[in-house]
Amino acid sequence: MQVTVTVNGVEYTKEIEGRLLLVHFLRDTLGLTGTHWGCDTSNCGTCVVWMDGEPVKSCTVLAAMAGGREVRTVEGLANGAELDPIQEGFRQCHGLQCGFCTPGMLMTCRHLLDNNPDPTEGEIREAISGQICRCTGYSSIVRSVRWTAVHEAEAKAAAK
Repeated sequence: MQVTVTVNGVEYTKEIEGRLLLVHFLRDTLGLTGTHWGCDTSNCGTCVVWMDGEPVKSCTVLAAMAGGREVRTVEGLANGAELDPIQEGFRQCHGLQCGFCTPGMLMTCRHLLDNNPDPTEGEIREAISGQICRCTGYSSIVRSVRWTAVHEAEAKAAAK
């Protein structure tokens, strides 16, 4: 079957098998390997991408279901060489160690901040509760999101 999907602003039309998962479409068909494939059961959250602006676990979405939709992956966060503020927050506050969960964490946390620019620690922890990180203990991830929230608020105030 043929599917047309917009990924990070670029429209792709590809011939696919109907059973192909979105995570494999992104990684194997489009070569966008930033989205990681972990548990294949939607438990770990490493495969989170946005579909029409909402986070989804791409290991549970068929590529055919993304037809006619907009998908944003971790590769779509940065603006050229300029990191998205959430990426910078993870860099500044050491929000990653091995990096395996990081793409899904970044996509989930960016969505949180877009919808709640000043989340509490509890709100951050709730937002990432569908993500598994086996390295950091989550404290540095929470600090990364708080750092980003503060810096985005400062940048917004300075722009006025």
